[in-house]
Amino acid sequence: MHGGHLLILSNPLGWGHYFLQPIGPANRTQLCLDLLDWLRREKDEIEPRVERADERLISEIKGHKGFQIDPIPDHFDYVYAARELIELSGRKFHGKKNHVNRFLKNHAWEYKPMDAASAVECVHYLHLWCGWRECEKNPSLRAELEAAQETLLHFGELAVQGGVLLVRGKITAFSLGERLHDSTAVIHIEKADPLIPESFAMINQQFCENAWKDFQWINREQDLGEPGLRKAKKSYHPARMIHKFRIRAATAI
Repeated sequence: MHGGHLLILSNPLGWGHYFLQPIGPANRTQLCLDLLDWLRREKDEIEPRVERADERLISEIKGHKGFQIDPIPDHFDYVYAARELIELSGRKFHGKKNHVNRFLKNHAWEYKPMDAASAVECVHYLHLWCGWRECEKNPSLRAELEAAQETLLHFGELAVQGGVLLVRGKITAFSLGERLHDSTAVIHIEKADPLIPESFAMINQQFCENAWKDFQWINREQDLGEPGLRKAKKSYHPARMIHKFRIRAATAI
């Protein structure tokens, strides 16, 4: 904490230090200048930066000559109308509806809200998923495994909700999310069996219907620039995107 602001310093996988946007009251212009200067002096960063800044922070610092501001599409959040994800009605969701109907036709299935016991079972399933995806070869997937596992192991302590999809009594997909504010829920984690492709559409539809039907919007976070993930998120026709930005010192350009 610094001056009433929460500061989060990140150094993911040793790829350089940066700050996430400072959390707290406006105006944060001088604070951002100080953070960039600190990164240069204390961490020897050649191009110090603040990552994933939202539009509110950008509106505070915009026009100051000390900053270079760049939109980062890989970090844009996808926001969907909850009703559309639940109903999958209309021509644009024809393919998704077919996937759900195919799942219903071909599988003896059950959906259950996640509890502490099923969260532990999902940890075991998560390691199976990681084997399918060969996480040991991908540092990003290993980090994703660790984050998802921590969430599941502390499920009872966190303000999250989960849903589990079972086929013949065995987990085939699960999802985790939480209330963001009165009108929006955010889905953090979704995993499904690649051998049952329709389970992706099914867990998405079921989790939204059972956990988030009283919300107007569903935020399904960013695609991180991964082509397959971007294609999947676009296929659900987002209502809007939440833009994120990188802030650098103008002198570093």
